[in-house]
Amino acid sequence: MIVCYARGGGFGHLTRVRAYLHTVHPGAEATILTEWPDRLPDAAEIVVDAFPAGLEGELTRAGLPPGVPVVHLARLLRWDAYRPLISQTPRFDRTWLVEPVSGPHLAFLRSVSARVEPLALTDPPAGDVPVLEAGGWLVVHSGPPEETMELVAYARESAAAEGARPRITLVSPVAPAGLPPEVAHLAARPAWPLFAGAARIISAAGFNTVRQAAPHRHKHRVLPFPRRFDDQFTRAARLRAG
Repeated sequence: MIVCYARGGGFGHLTRVRAYLHTVHPGAEATILTEWPDRLPDAAEIVVDAFPAGLEGELTRAGLPPGVPVVHLARLLRWDAYRPLISQTPRFDRTWLVEPVSGPHLAFLRSVSARVEPLALTDPPAGDVPVLEAGGWLVVHSGPPEETMELVAYARESAAAEGARPRITLVSPVAPAGLPPEVAHLAARPAWPLFAGAARIISAAGFNTVRQAAPHRHKHRVLPFPRRFDDQFTRAARLRAG
């Protein structure tokens, strides 16, 4: 069994781990942990998502069973903010770079990993996809309501600047209070199957949405938000630079 440690806020960590399992271990039995347990279940592989030492530096070499391969999924971090939390990082048999990271971050990963290689993730198949109105715009976010409303406002302002009057649909787990009545709400998960049918995609600059919208970069607009460790501003700048 594969044991994945994916601790963090929102659905992003779970989405990335599910994509990893589908890409590298399709059909394999897996357990996903969102808290580090006192005793790990028996594992054929341990996967550490995003944070090499855990979200608070709680993951150390002593906490891992000997002889079990340990894999790390590395994404972009605000390395100067995260690095002080690390005391005794586990050694990784392999680190997969699911997106480019900063130079100091990469140097650290090479120092604690036997192998460091890029990995393009593929999401598992989705179910039925709702049909959007032709020419409609999507706003996609699962974060705090105030951020969701900011993205909705950005979409409406962008449409006005383009002289367009599209039907705007918010894809979010819950409709935030104050959502304008002319903005539809759709609690669809995952959201990425809707991207092909949208005329515009408006989102934050989180890892999964940017990755999943990559085939539709020409119509994707991002508004980055501050995060404790995720560097949405660098990711957004990369996307805008092409």
